[in-house]
Amino acid sequence: MTSKKISINSDQISHYRNKLEYEIDSWDLYKGIERGENIIVVDARSGESYKKEYIPNAISFPYSTMNKDSTLERLNFDTLYVTYCDGIGCNASTKGALKLAELGCKVKELMGGIDWWKRDGYATASSPSEDSSGPNCGCDG
Repeated sequence: MTSKKISINSDQISHYRNKLEYEIDSWDLYKGIERGENIIVVDARSGESYKKEYIPNAISFPYSTMNKDSTLERLNFDTLYVTYCDGIGCNASTKGALKLAELGCKVKELMGGIDWWKRDGYATASSPSEDSSGPNCGCDG
């Protein structure tokens, strides 16, 4: 009987571990919220985009408003912050995650943003609005 030698690529394993450390998908986020984990979901898009549609219980915290002087007092450093934006065509969640990480927070980015959240069948909420016209991307913060 011959045995095959298993080749383990430690760089590749490290890559995937790092990815999981900094990204989260809709199912894992939903389950974490359902289990009552210490998570705050952050809509990093503009306030206008948040009003149109957002993940339930998410807070509107546009990345453009995050800074050391006005943000630190709002943060709990024992909490996991999960940032999101519209999805693939938007990088507001990346900008928000970077700013929160620079301030010392534990943060993950929601893969696919609110678009994938909805595609996975999870509910969204919206605020009443007089005018829902305008650009669809909320990346302008």
